[in-house]
Amino acid sequence: MSKEILKISGMSCASCAQSVEKALKKTEGVLYASVNIATEKATVEYNSSVILLSGIKQVIESAGYKALNIENKSSVDQDKIRKEKEIRTLRIKFIISAVFSIPLLYLAMVPMIPGLPFSVPGFLDPTHHPLSYAVAQIILVTPIIIAGYKFYTEGFKAIMRKSPNMDSLIALGTSAAVIYSLYSTYRIAVGETHVVHEGLYFESAGVIITLILLGKSLEAVSKGKTSEAIKKLIGLAPKTAIVIQDGKEIEVPIDEAEIGDIILVKPGDKIPVDGEVIDGHTSVDESMLTGESIPIDKKAGDKVYAASINKNGSIKFKVTKVGGDTALAQIIKLVEEAQGSKAPIAKMADIVSGYFVPIVVAIAIISFAAWMIAGQTLVFSLTIFISVLVIACPCALGLATPTAIMVGTGKGAEYGILIKGGEALETIHKINTIVFDKTGTLTEGKPEVTDIIAASDILGERLLQIAASGEKSSEHPLGEAIVRRAEKDKLELLKAGDFEAVPGQGIEVDIDGVRTLIGNRKLMDDKGISLGELESKSDGLANQGKTPMYIAMGNKISGIIAVADIVKENSAKAIKKLRSMDIEVVMITGDNRKTAEYIAKQVGVDRVLSEVLPQDKSNEVKKLQAEGKVVSMVGDGINDAPALAVSDIGIAIGSGTDVAIESADIVLMRNDLMDVPTAIKLSQSTIRIIKQNLFWAFGYNVAGIPIAAGVLYIFGGPLLNPMFAAAAMSLSSITVLTNALRLKGFKP
Repeated sequence: MSKEILKISGMSCASCAQSVEKALKKTEGVLYASVNIATEKATVEYNSSVILLSGIKQVIESAGYKALNIENKSSVDQDKIRKEKEIRTLRIKFIISAVFSIPLLYLAMVPMIPGLPFSVPGFLDPTHHPLSYAVAQIILVTPIIIAGYKFYTEGFKAIMRKSPNMDSLIALGTSAAVIYSLYSTYRIAVGETHVVHEGLYFESAGVIITLILLGKSLEAVSKGKTSEAIKKLIGLAPKTAIVIQDGKEIEVPIDEAEIGDIILVKPGDKIPVDGEVIDGHTSVDESMLTGESIPIDKKAGDKVYAASINKNGSIKFKVTKVGGDTALAQIIKLVEEAQGSKAPIAKMADIVSGYFVPIVVAIAIISFAAWMIAGQTLVFSLTIFISVLVIACPCALGLATPTAIMVGTGKGAEYGILIKGGEALETIHKINTIVFDKTGTLTEGKPEVTDIIAASDILGERLLQIAASGEKSSEHPLGEAIVRRAEKDKLELLKAGDFEAVPGQGIEVDIDGVRTLIGNRKLMDDKGISLGELESKSDGLANQGKTPMYIAMGNKISGIIAVADIVKENSAKAIKKLRSMDIEVVMITGDNRKTAEYIAKQVGVDRVLSEVLPQDKSNEVKKLQAEGKVVSMVGDGINDAPALAVSDIGIAIGSGTDVAIESADIVLMRNDLMDVPTAIKLSQSTIRIIKQNLFWAFGYNVAGIPIAAGVLYIFGGPLLNPMFAAAAMSLSSITVLTNALRLKGFKP
């Protein structure tokens, strides 16, 4: 079995993705196919002895779309260039259409509103120069139709393939308006000048195309960000490695490193590939992979991972994994696959359009034929045909969802909640389980001093002063936390000399002529220093998930400074709010069970998943989804990226890594977890507005279609003039827009 991720261009909506997916699933030899409109990716599993990759590309092209190069490291740049070009093109098309639609709308609307202090130029007055007035509108609408030509090519192609989409609705509706307006212009030219006031709908077509081009260009911008996450992950790995060959240090490109090679890593350098330490002691910052802020001590026999940073000692390690097998490469692969396999959320309007368009066209044709058979003139029957299509024009239907989403996402941004497109806004209100990463999400993500316990012969302030003076030359995050606390307390640091780092244990330093030790329990044990009365206090700190740092002066214990990652101010409040909304809250962390449970108790979380490896976080999310839950993941680290991507809704903390932010659907810029319940409430309000909008959009159209088809005329009532059809169409659009603007009143 082979598996490939393909990029697909030319898709414009959820029903396009469904068309490609259906075509692939029907193909012999294809075992699984999933097409995601948001990432424009198809994930395909196939039997290569039955069908080749070229055959799969052919199937996609036969469905009317283009299969691009397979997603890989080198194609990320090309993909970015292609997307930037697409965004630029859409922006230019929107600007062109806006430049022509504004005067077109002015020309069409001003003569219809009596009493205005301004008017159209005399030579374009519809009463005295009707033909010039109509021709001017044709001249203005032509560039708009050229700018939006893709709606027509794609929309009519979709109808031919029997899978109509939103483009089909736009193409049919605007074509009906333009064709009828051209027919009315012909009638004006042959002397029926009264038609100028009731038969021109060029501005309807122009404004629809302009608004939809604006929506498409905004959508393209958000889609263009999906490959950035992958690109940043790839950029984490160093480009070269120092390999020891015949006792010499040789710098080689990372691609040339092989399993079994011995690699040297100096302090401050990135580890190039995965391996096992064979010589040396150091502490390694794995936060870019694990999200855990405290460096891990490494000695012979310990594993090291590509892209992590060697902090203070030189080590030699034997290569165990290279290329696509490293932990970093596996995380890249997980993000790619999760992005590609996320099920597309079919827009309600897209699903309905699949049935709506053929029904409307059928009614228009049947009505036209029925009136011709009944003996009516061609003009009468054509009026009926156009009226049906004009009243069914999908202005309101096309605006129902995007306007509400535009206002909803704008309102979110006002409160520092960046929602990446409609899919996220449409899904988050369904969430019933939220998984919070611990470090950097529920907690501050960097160690802080929590306790200062001094021995009986020294003051706490003096103990902190001595520890900070010694740690000033250290680069260890625990030492940095002590220095930060001393600076905050405005303590004057003492002069330190003869500094010596003890890898994996701490430091030895002379302060005021006294040999001072600052480090972990192992340093104290190795130097034969008894903890005495501080032993029980040390154990208590460790039980609370804190890291004790011991200070000994002149071979005698002087005290303990405990350092821990502290809980964020609003974490407990946010979790309480979510639980009141009947949402289950889960905490996930790589930390040990004891530390995890201590933090969970502080914030009010019941369910804890501890000691979870970075690459397994996404599996834990999948397990929750397998229980039938709609899961949101909230995180900030690179290690959270696969889980953010695979969850139904990924929420990233704005202070987190770029990769986490770009893998997520929602970003909380204020780092305030109270914004999580706010985002859910905003989604609920937006969905309510969308449903109301769709009701109004269909209400006008469905009620108007029988009248447009001449049902009232049969019983002696009036025939619906296309002008009234257009008025009803416009009224439905105004209702939808006004209703969407009610969201502006949303408050958290």
